[in-house]
Amino acid sequence: MIYDKNPFPEGDPDRHFLWEMLVRRDIDAFLAQDWSMVEDDFAADRFFGMHAHFLNDADSWRLQFPRLEIYRDEWLRQAAETAKTEYAEPLRDALFRITNMRDIDVDGDRAVLHKKFNGTVLRADGTVDRLNWQTLYFCARLDGRWKITGFVGYMPHPLGR
Repeated sequence: MIYDKNPFPEGDPDRHFLWEMLVRRDIDAFLAQDWSMVEDDFAADRFFGMHAHFLNDADSWRLQFPRLEIYRDEWLRQAAETAKTEYAEPLRDALFRITNMRDIDVDGDRAVLHKKFNGTVLRADGTVDRLNWQTLYFCARLDGRWKITGFVGYMPHPLGR
């Protein structure tokens, strides 16, 4: 089965582009540990990120990434940590398999994207990594191009359980 197929046709250019940016490019850059592949996808001057810490209680969510540089450093740390792990299956295929971003709300030059991770990746030692969280991304079309302006990430999936 092909997991990296964009579910939005090119005839839906906004959703098609947003999916490419926040699924395909994000996964490929993460696996390559190459921030330069995604750096231009962010509106650095207005970016911020909330960390939900996998908790249902929104009062526990924190502004953990008040600046893009802080998020970049954490993203690179996680990418390096992932690269040290040996998997029993192709990691790129597995990440596409467990990633779902079919809910993209676009209204003019603003968009909210619902990205969910739900599945397991088999490690070479027989254990599994369980990925089960969701992120809401906020994007804006700036100078004719979609950019990530913020997110609320690491929320439980499904929320409320």
